[in-house]
Amino acid sequence: MNGDTIGFDRDWEASPTIKVEIYDQAYTVRSDGDPEYLKQLAEYVDQRMREISSGTLTVDSRKVAILAALYIADELHQLRKSHEQADEQLATRSVECSEMLDRLLKTPRNVAAQTS
Repeated sequence: MNGDTIGFDRDWEASPTIKVEIYDQAYTVRSDGDPEYLKQLAEYVDQRMREISSGTLTVDSRKVAILAALYIADELHQLRKSHEQADEQLATRSVECSEMLDRLLKTPRNVAAQTS
């Protein structure tokens, strides 16, 4: 087992350590973040690595880690793209709603001015 220490913040020497295991390797991670969240991340990476290793002939853990990183990076980019599209749709709908509201607010004024 490997006893590497990885830091996730700038003041890593003052941060508490959390032990995680990824692909049968133990890591000590220094982070001010939520330990449970960090463990969930490690479990996710471990799961992806195991999925990839079961679907390929390679046993080289470095290659499996790189393929898992590519898989996770693809997920991230697909989610970002999806969020950007949702943001664009929301912005478009917001403009449409604002224009409709402007038209509705202007209509009563014109009607009231004509009846006076």
